[in-house]
Amino acid sequence: MTQALEEQIAHLTRTVEDLSDIMAKQDSELRRLGLLVDHLAQRARARETDGGGGIILGDERPPHY
Repeated sequence: MTQALEEQIAHLTRTVEDLSDIMAKQDSELRRLGLLVDHLAQRARARETDGGGGIILGDERPPHY
């Protein structure tokens, strides 16, 4: 009985450590993606203020007409 409990505790400890590593990697990736989104949003705002959106939506005519 004691050995079975020790094995189970060891298994659970390893699982917790593995999940902790996964969470750390996901946190790092989430921060990186957040910075990327901020950068892209800043670029989009800059394009809007410059007036050169470059994307034609729906029925809008291209600027060369």
